[in-house]
Amino acid sequence: MLFGKKKARLAALIVGGLMACGIFAGCGEQSASNADEIVVGSNFELTGNHAQYGSNANNGFKLAIKEANDAGGINGKKIKVVEADAKSETAESVNAATKLISDDKVKALVGPAVTANVIAESDVAAQNKVSVIAPAATNPDVTVDNGELKSYIFRACFIDPQQGNVMAEFAAKDLNAKTAVLYLDSSSDYSKSLGKVFKETFEALGGQVVMEEAFLAKDQDFKATLTKIQTANADVIFVPAYYEEVGKIVKQARELGITAAMLGTDGWDDTKVIDIAGKDALNNTYFCTHYFEGDPNVQEFLESYKKEYKTDPNVFAALGYDAGKMLIDAIKRGGDDPEKIRESIENIKDLKVGTGVITMDAKTHNPIKGIVVIETKNGTRELRTTIAPES
Repeated sequence: MLFGKKKARLAALIVGGLMACGIFAGCGEQSASNADEIVVGSNFELTGNHAQYGSNANNGFKLAIKEANDAGGINGKKIKVVEADAKSETAESVNAATKLISDDKVKALVGPAVTANVIAESDVAAQNKVSVIAPAATNPDVTVDNGELKSYIFRACFIDPQQGNVMAEFAAKDLNAKTAVLYLDSSSDYSKSLGKVFKETFEALGGQVVMEEAFLAKDQDFKATLTKIQTANADVIFVPAYYEEVGKIVKQARELGITAAMLGTDGWDDTKVIDIAGKDALNNTYFCTHYFEGDPNVQEFLESYKKEYKTDPNVFAALGYDAGKMLIDAIKRGGDDPEKIRESIENIKDLKVGTGVITMDAKTHNPIKGIVVIETKNGTRELRTTIAPES
């Protein structure tokens, strides 16, 4: 779901140099933790610019672990979560992963939430043969680098191309759109990647992208650009971004009299977007995401999360919970040896998680899972369509 590869690669190179100097000696030693515990690591952005994403994902992950422990643990052992703060920075993500692996002797890692931070920690995890489950990092490079599978890196979410394709097909086939405008966050690889895929698919289906405009994360006033977009008179406006900016963009677009359908992806998936944009403004808007809260299969998770945290989960919380369920399942089937955990994650099949049912694609380390398109009507989110998992 999130962005930024250049800093991640720089951080990874630095780590590689440190590792060559032997800084990670002893990482393969047996854990000094209680023999009745299975120690796993939580490496999320708990502070910094991405703390809202990391904290929610961490809450979902810890809820899954709590439920497993309350049910008796795994083979008589309780799961102990050691938390570290990635601080919304690639270098700190590497530092946190290093500490969790070398000092805390974790058997596996979950997190961070942001693509760049997951990529940054990948080398240290792989060098020490410790698996990582990334809940929300949607960039394809997280698990496959230049065509080569990263053996120890997995994800709980679908990837950017899947979302871009789904929304382009939805625009062309369901909404019968012929023209589109792209309005992208130029500071986000997530947004730019989705825009690229949407354009390719939409135009392959006979549509035309007539205008491309950009904004920056944390911008407040979008009216000048929206006024320009209005002149395109396009059938749809594709805004693959996050709910804070999305809410303001939709609100200001409607204030200018723009009535075109506005489309998005899982970054829209937070009820706060309704608070920001207003109920009426969100009419004729659609976004794809991982689950629909009206689905009977997700009620158990929704109720459990609300009971634990006194609030509704957002998509990051749901994906953090999914990652936790994946790790628990892997340990149940393979035990707590790190290599067995890796093998078991790779062989996940028809596992019920918070957002539905997933199977792991062993060739890509991406989950095979369904995707839903949500329409907002008068402040209520309704299921528009469900796309079956891609096998």
